[in-house]
Amino acid sequence: MLGAQLAQSSRTLASSSSRRAASLHTSAVLQAVSARTRNSQRTLKANIQRREELEHQAQQNKPHVVLGHKAGDDARWLNSDLASVILTEADIAATAIPSLDGETGRYRPAAYYNYGLGEKEKETLFEALPQLTVEGNVASLNSMVHRHGSMLAEKYKYEELKEQVNRVHFARLVDLRNANAQGIAYENRRRIVAAFSEPENPTDTGRPEVQAAIATYRIRNLWDHLSRCKKDIANRRSLRRLVHKRAKMLRYLKSVDEDRYDRILERLGLERGAVEGELVV
Repeated sequence: MLGAQLAQSSRTLASSSSRRAASLHTSAVLQAVSARTRNSQRTLKANIQRREELEHQAQQNKPHVVLGHKAGDDARWLNSDLASVILTEADIAATAIPSLDGETGRYRPAAYYNYGLGEKEKETLFEALPQLTVEGNVASLNSMVHRHGSMLAEKYKYEELKEQVNRVHFARLVDLRNANAQGIAYENRRRIVAAFSEPENPTDTGRPEVQAAIATYRIRNLWDHLSRCKKDIANRRSLRRLVHKRAKMLRYLKSVDEDRYDRILERLGLERGAVEGELVV
């Protein structure tokens, strides 16, 4: 009987010790660790996804660093002063060709001229010089005035008509529609300098507003080019340099006079977010 009791006690001790050891078994520990790892991975994945959604939302609300405004807000650019100053090929092609009015015989000038012709140059070339040419040609008949007075009037009328025709031919030569891309860019830069300078100094090319406007014009030209030629790596680097150069000039202007900074942003169709902070082009 004593042997049977000892055997039963040993079996009881063995079963209880096996139950205690089961909780410390390697497979149970690994299962608990893997469960915690899976929970951590799910949490990390959810956090990353949430962070990506927030970044995407922030990018959607942030203005384009090249165009200067949010996607779909083209009205900001179209209503800006710079957009109204710049001439495009479509604007030039829509203008009338220089000609003579068939009914009145009056000269109809070109809307835009090449080679940077201003108001003074146009007055000299199309008003003063033709008149001097007519008077010079008619003056050669001064010795015949007393004997043939009617001949002088006819000669004056003929020379005047000839100069009208020459004026039309010359105007067509210097019409901006005959200019290449460099000629149109030169005219646009001249118009930008005049529009963004002070009235006291209409050719102030060193003014920060003028420099920022010219940089914005060049940036838009490069952006249009790269939209068509996506593999032009060299001009892509030039675009990146121009964007940062414009931001640097505007930051300087902000440090000098923040009111001027706000005004030029409005005139260029830019938002603060497009020129402040980190700019990734």
